[in-house]
Amino acid sequence: MSAPTVGGTSKNLKKPLTFPLVEGVEYHRKGGKPMKINEVEAQVGITKKNIRFYEEQGLLSPRRDSSNGYRDYGGNEVAVLRQIKLMRKLGVPLEEIRRMQAGGTVADGMRRHLVTLEREQKSLEQSIQLCQSLKDREERLDALDAAALLEEMERLEKTGTTFQDKQKNDLKPVRYAGAVVMALLTTALMAALIVLMVWGFTVDPADAPPLALLVVLVAIPGVIILGVLLALFQRIKEIRKGEEDDAKNY
Repeated sequence: MSAPTVGGTSKNLKKPLTFPLVEGVEYHRKGGKPMKINEVEAQVGITKKNIRFYEEQGLLSPRRDSSNGYRDYGGNEVAVLRQIKLMRKLGVPLEEIRRMQAGGTVADGMRRHLVTLEREQKSLEQSIQLCQSLKDREERLDALDAAALLEEMERLEKTGTTFQDKQKNDLKPVRYAGAVVMALLTTALMAALIVLMVWGFTVDPADAPPLALLVVLVAIPGVIILGVLLALFQRIKEIRKGEEDDAKNY
């Protein structure tokens, strides 16, 4: 079975980047029709935000429909996104993927990436040793000499060891706190507007607008509430999934 070749889809793709075909994977949409970003998202399993992020980084250049300006994705773009997804799952930085797309071989990229992985493995082994020593002590947290341990960790960091710094993720819920607040305020405002219109209709039915018009007026803020809540749900889902934030780290 031959390998799919990606070329000519971007000015950054000077040479094709090839990977073995996987049985059961559809590399081209049936009929050769272009796909929209929602279809690509469903087929490849990469969020729309990440797809656009990769476009901004020059890793992907879909054609644009001259009639409406929308991006059209074909088999080449799907294959490129699968290649990016594969490399990112292996932890390969975007800059390294860019080198491969520019003509560098996968082998050269993997040699450089293996150096990074081996360094990370050494750091992980240091963390395991430290955790093992703490386990063997069987001390309570308030009895630990944290200052001395941190000093030892800083000494190891100067020699190239990198420890997992989870405290940078401790504020993750704050990332969507603003979106939640705005969604709640908008929902409350629209709900108050609905209540006010219904109240006005019940207080003075004679001067109230026709019932059909009232239904339309009430439906408008109702639709806004639904849209805001759906957008909030999608935003929280994206942040929790972490793909966008992970991509921006590279």
